[in-house]
Amino acid sequence: MELKVKKIHESAKLPSYGHRGDAGLDLFSSVKGVLAKGEIRAIATGIQVEIPPGYVGLIWDKSGISLEGVHRLAGVIDAGYRGEVKVVMANLSDGDFPIELGMKIAQLLIQPVVEVNVVNTDELGKTSRGGKGFGSTGKF
Repeated sequence: MELKVKKIHESAKLPSYGHRGDAGLDLFSSVKGVLAKGEIRAIATGIQVEIPPGYVGLIWDKSGISLEGVHRLAGVIDAGYRGEVKVVMANLSDGDFPIELGMKIAQLLIQPVVEVNVVNTDELGKTSRGGKGFGSTGKF
């Protein structure tokens, strides 16, 4: 499969796999700055992508950044979107988080999408779980 990527900022880097066989392509910051404690902001990557029809781009955390208390929010790139890819980042740590130019800030997974037909119904199939939700399986 081919992923077409257009650089729209001079400092942009193409997404790339860190290791052969990795699921996610690294996304890089095209800006330098500081994400303040408690701040949520969209960080520019300086790229646009052409996700093939029938696929979606999902943006996920980089584990090393997550360990520092900084996470990404949102993160769905539909096949029809052609704007700049930005990573919404939230600093949940106790201090400011520096963002360097060219720094790995998230990873992009390209996955198939199953299109469904939504059907209004008065009945849903029964399961052993039923409506049990959060914590329903216990802690151990």
